[in-house]
Amino acid sequence: MADSGAHAAGVLRRVIGRKVLVLFVVGDILGAGIYALVGEVAGEVGGALWLPFLVAFALAVLTATSYAELVGKYPRAAGAALYVNRAFGVPFVTFIVAFTVMMSGITSASAAARAFGGRYLAEFVTLPVVVGALVFLGLVTVINFAGISESMRVNVALTLIEAFGLLVIIAIGGWALLTGDGEPGRALEFHPQTGALMGALGGTALAFYALLGFEDSVNLAEEAREPARDYPFALFGGLAAAVVIYVAVAFTATMLVPTERLRASSGPLLEVVEVAGLAFPPKLFALIALLAVGNTALINMIMASRLVYGMARERIVPGVFAVVHPTRSTPWPAILFTVALAVLLVSTGDVGGLADTTVLLLLCVFALVNICVLVLRRDRVEHRHYRAPTWMPALGAVACLFLISPLTGRDVEVYLRAAVLVALGAVLWLINRVIVGKVDHIDPAKISTDR
Repeated sequence: MADSGAHAAGVLRRVIGRKVLVLFVVGDILGAGIYALVGEVAGEVGGALWLPFLVAFALAVLTATSYAELVGKYPRAAGAALYVNRAFGVPFVTFIVAFTVMMSGITSASAAARAFGGRYLAEFVTLPVVVGALVFLGLVTVINFAGISESMRVNVALTLIEAFGLLVIIAIGGWALLTGDGEPGRALEFHPQTGALMGALGGTALAFYALLGFEDSVNLAEEAREPARDYPFALFGGLAAAVVIYVAVAFTATMLVPTERLRASSGPLLEVVEVAGLAFPPKLFALIALLAVGNTALINMIMASRLVYGMARERIVPGVFAVVHPTRSTPWPAILFTVALAVLLVSTGDVGGLADTTVLLLLCVFALVNICVLVLRRDRVEHRHYRAPTWMPALGAVACLFLISPLTGRDVEVYLRAAVLVALGAVLWLINRVIVGKVDHIDPAKISTDR
């Protein structure tokens, strides 16, 4: 299809090649998680904090196989809501999945905001963490309201900045090994505070947060030149690249910084820079970390507000959220709604708890996606696409359900927070039903962030 014809028909242009797609997957994964949660993971398992990242990667790959099959089968920018809608065809279930994804974006942004207001910001100005986080949310809201859209060039630039900061840490680790600095043996010390199994599960759940983002790349499916062929390569390649970076960063951190110091810091990688034998300006690294953390929050808040707007436009939540500003053309009621939730979360939760809530919400979505890929095997398509080994989605669903369960030792407040957020969606659905009436059909593509 010619570009002009595609544009006229409302179809996204297929311009993204395999290499750029890999970079986008890596960029979606890198961000606040590794910069903020190294200390939290160390608090769960002790010095062997690289291990949860490796286990989380193995679990993420199981769900990634489902996404790879479904994206190749249905290359549209709608994600989990599209797959659930095709598999079950129940409007309320489709809505709850889309709403849960939206809420996971807000909790992720809130975790990032708390990380932003901590040790990295303190390198420039001293503020209470909550105050710094709220100021940052205010800045994100202004940018969101102004209508700033993420271009490919900006996304690539920020990805390179985030990756550069992590490569600095890896270089510091390499230099430390060459010069005999640090204690490499500490990376083998496994001292979980809550017992071996519970500590490993708790650490893996937190490390999983650092790998989230790969599912966002689904939204690029309509713009990939050959999604059925290129997307699986990019997805698995991007995940592999990210986990290699994460394990190297985790090893460096635990080798150079005592576990207690990592555990107590809200900017754990800055602690690494400050004790390194290889000199690197701490303020410059803090700036890189703030950009990485800030980018995570900005992307998630933009996504969340646009999803609320898309739902309102499709008349499945109250129509007030579909109002746009007359001059900025941005959905200001939806922006205010999402930022109000973020302010509440930032004021009542910490980085670890908010990150764990994000993981819990997305694990619920991942469990459904893994089930959907098996249900949709009955739906044949004419074009060739990647097909996941059946045992991988099946095991992925079981693994997700296990990580959702209280057997992981997750705090009760995380379950309560997630339940309240999802229940809010059900309330909005009921209010809308009273106002608009019964909803018989939902087109997930029309509520995606790209519409």
